[in-house]
Amino acid sequence: MKKLALSLALIMAVAAFAGCSSAPSSSAPSSAPSSSAPASEPASEPASEPSSESAAAGDVTLSSSLSDIMDTVLASVPEDQMPMLMPADLNGGEKYTALTEENSEYNLGVTNDRYAEGIAADAAMTSVPFSVCLVRANSAEEAEQLAADIEANADPRKWICVEAESKIVDYSGDVVILIMTGADSAEAIHAAFTALAE
Repeated sequence: MKKLALSLALIMAVAAFAGCSSAPSSSAPSSAPSSSAPASEPASEPASEPSSESAAAGDVTLSSSLSDIMDTVLASVPEDQMPMLMPADLNGGEKYTALTEENSEYNLGVTNDRYAEGIAADAAMTSVPFSVCLVRANSAEEAEQLAADIEANADPRKWICVEAESKIVDYSGDVVILIMTGADSAEAIHAAFTALAE
């Protein structure tokens, strides 16, 4: 019995350490662009067509619901780079996690009284650095400062074992996006967001 317990403990410890080392981490700053300037240049073409679950890209604008905007920008991520997202049963039945007083600073680095509403799409496994947050500022005039504060305070090392390769903050109108993930996925998501700014 003791051997079985010891064996199980050893297997769990090895699995925990393997999960923590599954993505390379670097203490050097990311070389990926990190911008809080307004989205003004549209992407020539999105990386892929939106999924059938999300609204067609032509129907979604920045005045659409944050959930529809999130569906559209996440559809740009190649399927082989898209992690499994936090399931709805852990999000109060919602597709994306609502940003609240309890989780706003963890996700964005700012308190939730700084914006009207917000949602996050996070990987279900914390060993996968993938987080996309959309917030609707209290007004378009406040969006630039909100984006700058998120840029200064959002932590790409918020996960226990890994760090996001790329951190991009951008805004258009009253919508601010924070993207923390791998460089290729981050660029695809940012291009899709920029295309919506047209």
